Amino acid sequence: MKATYHKHILDFKRPSGTSRGILKQKETWFIHLIDGEKQGIGECGILRSLSIDDVPDYEEKLRWTCENIYLGKEVLLKELRTFPSIQFGVEQAFLSIQSENPFLLQPSKFTEGKEAIDINGLIWMGDAAFMKSQIKDKLKAGFSCIKMKIGAIDFDTELELLQSIRKEYSVNDIELRVDANGAFTPSTALEKLKRLSEFELHSIEQPIKQGQLEEMAALCKVTPLPIALDEELIGVFNIEEKKKVLEVIQPQYIILKPSLVGGYAGSSEWISLANKQNIDWWITSALESNIGLNAIAQWTYTLQSNLPQGLGTGSLYTNNFDSPLTIQNGALQYDIAKSWNVPFIKK
Repeated sequence: MKATYHKHILDFKRPSGTSRGILKQKETWFIHLIDGEKQGIGECGILRSLSIDDVPDYEEKLRWTCENIYLGKEVLLKELRTFPSIQFGVEQAFLSIQSENPFLLQPSKFTEGKEAIDINGLIWMGDAAFMKSQIKDKLKAGFSCIKMKIGAIDFDTELELLQSIRKEYSVNDIELRVDANGAFTPSTALEKLKRLSEFELHSIEQPIKQGQLEEMAALCKVTPLPIALDEELIGVFNIEEKKKVLEVIQPQYIILKPSLVGGYAGSSEWISLANKQNIDWWITSALESNIGLNAIAQWTYTLQSNLPQGLGTGSLYTNNFDSPLTIQNGALQYDIAKSWNVPFIKK
């Protein structure tokens, strides 16, 4: 079996704002396996400035992985413990090459086009007019759950946007989630959560920066609004450390991005620990191309969560790969009438 890696720069259709800045491009990498006539593909979806494996020797580690592919999946996953995005790429690639179709990793009613995955509609940061137009578009597209990025523009303006949604749509009509990406300070977070809770929100992701376990624990204890940990899970590799994070903070939810927390195996560890503590969870993509999104979606469907998932990022780019993944009526679907087009995968 031979392995090679490829870099691909994804271009956003329009600059997308987060509290960490404006995104215009997204770098991603692929591991490509060839064994005779069989091929496998896996995406290593690194997120610069957020991924724990955003290090100078990232490409060197990819090269090492391809040169040592003969070691097999289990050995590689152990060796790549501090490179969660490459771990996930390896998991996908081995699953892919073992499948009849390199893109059909976990066959199900989802991949047969018979069932869909409910997802949240993502509202990117920007000025009030831009955010309002996004909200209207998502509601028109049939989404019943909307996730809004907050923390980059004036907080009162964000509250006004939420108020305008709630004036028109009750909590029974639209579920609202917000994501602060750690934008609040521990001293102001509780007051802001109180004001946000007036709009009957489902939850808030990562109100304060990760790594402040005691402060986050204190917040989760008294919050009027359910808190979901996101960035807090990044870089926590050891199962005992994962257990400690959940036991100390006791969040209402955790959010799992396989590319950032060690793929299927790393995410499954978090889910198992969360279930033991009655902490609910959902899965989110991390701006992968359709290749990584496909791998996350097929696995997510098998988990049978009853919450809307965060898998709506495939349509953000001008140069994504053609795939059967489509969004209809606020749900991710697999359109079996559509085919894949990935240049380095021979048909």
